Amino acid sequence: MADSQTLLELKHISKSFPGVKALDDVSFDVRSGEVHALLGENGAGKSTLIKIASGVYQPDGGEIVVGGKAVRFGSPRDAQVHGIATIYQELLLYPELSVAENIFMGHAPRTRLGAVNWPEMRRKAEELLASLNIHDLDVTTKVGRLTVGNRQRVEIAKALSMNARVLIMDEPTAAITEADVERLFEIIRLLKGREVGVVYISHRLHEVFDIGDRVTVLRDGRYIATKAVAETTEDELVNMMVGRTLDTMFPKLETQVGEVVLEVRGLSRGRMVRDVSFQLRAGEIVGMAGLVGSGRSEVAQTIFGLTPPQAGTILMRGREIKIKSPRQAMRYGIAYLPEDRGTQGLIRQMELRHNTSLTVLRDLSRAGFINRQKEMQLAQSTIEKLSIRAYSPLQIVGKLSGGNQQKVVVGKWLATRPRVLIVDEPTRGIDVGAKAEIHRLLSELAQQGLAILMISSELPEILGMSDRILVMREGRLVAEFSRAEATQENVGMAMMGNWTGNGNTLKVQADGAAWQA
Repeated sequence: MADSQTLLELKHISKSFPGVKALDDVSFDVRSGEVHALLGENGAGKSTLIKIASGVYQPDGGEIVVGGKAVRFGSPRDAQVHGIATIYQELLLYPELSVAENIFMGHAPRTRLGAVNWPEMRRKAEELLASLNIHDLDVTTKVGRLTVGNRQRVEIAKALSMNARVLIMDEPTAAITEADVERLFEIIRLLKGREVGVVYISHRLHEVFDIGDRVTVLRDGRYIATKAVAETTEDELVNMMVGRTLDTMFPKLETQVGEVVLEVRGLSRGRMVRDVSFQLRAGEIVGMAGLVGSGRSEVAQTIFGLTPPQAGTILMRGREIKIKSPRQAMRYGIAYLPEDRGTQGLIRQMELRHNTSLTVLRDLSRAGFINRQKEMQLAQSTIEKLSIRAYSPLQIVGKLSGGNQQKVVVGKWLATRPRVLIVDEPTRGIDVGAKAEIHRLLSELAQQGLAILMISSELPEILGMSDRILVMREGRLVAEFSRAEATQENVGMAMMGNWTGNGNTLKVQADGAAWQA
């Protein structure tokens, strides 16, 4: 660490909202040249704490100290003046303005006559990006045309343009690719070398160990502990966050595996789905692993009819079926929970009851009118069965936590009484406690006889929850492991193309093709 100087201290902070004690005597600090991770479940108080540090909220009690002096932030602008910048999960940029305009919004360089000095602004924007080793962004490009990863880099440059000494990052990797995560970590390491202090909030514990120096845990609005990252473990952090150990995160229940429910033979669709064959049995959770771009999601979308197959056969309980649309897939008893629940799985502006009924409106309607009483009963039943934390079926679903939103998506599809449930990244962007609840729910559904295909980028999730594991690479199914065979090393090697299995496992050739051993 370049320097142990404390840049920001939050001392004995308390904050209440009507009926809720959001923070109770919480202390936190960040030093120059360090990454200080802030962990906790949804509702632990993380967001409230960073909004106090950012000037969005004022604390009811306690004090904020910057550079050794007590300060009071009446607005986010006050925090920025004191060198504190926050990059939220929902990036606050103007899509119709250029990269340079976004970076210098509100503090653009001026000419002697007071007009915006456009050439100077572009030059300074290029210098800022170059200082972060970003050489592939044209500062005249509209931000709306950029990837999420590139927009995030613009946000970082914007913060540095205001001489930020403390950079708060809220779930910065939730919506970016693995390659963008690596680029982000490179930038964070650069910032550490320049004695910037970084507050890093993430649900992904492995990132804390990749990039963090210290970690503070909050639970139920209270401070639990601060640890050096090198002196703690994932198991200890989970225990501090949720009061239980890591081995309870994957509550895999014993099930009676039954008949083959779904079978695909030689399924193909473009370059992303090439000659894929596998079976799903009743009561079984089959995990599908693979790197980003391996074709995992495309297989799910092809089975569900979003992108109908160009070749191959799909069978339900031994009978060949044709699926050309999601409506047909639903008719055959197939349900699909998409990777992005926010834009593909839910209508977040609508009430919970409306979301749970979306898949069964025909069943709830007569003569074109929806039976509101049945709709309310369905929503209430879903809340009770899935233990959704909502005050009523009338709650706007976007106001729920990530884990509860995911349960609503599950409930929406369970209303169709499916035989096959395909879940793509079922715990992305939700906290560790909610992950355990989703895992338990999937395990219970399998125990009830549902056949589940679970796609995930998280190997611990795949290993912990699956009865069998399929591995995709370059559009092909290249390996299959039983639960007993599957190890992180074996599955990881298959994902990278280095696995040579035996027994009933597929062997991987150099070109990614596979053959039966």
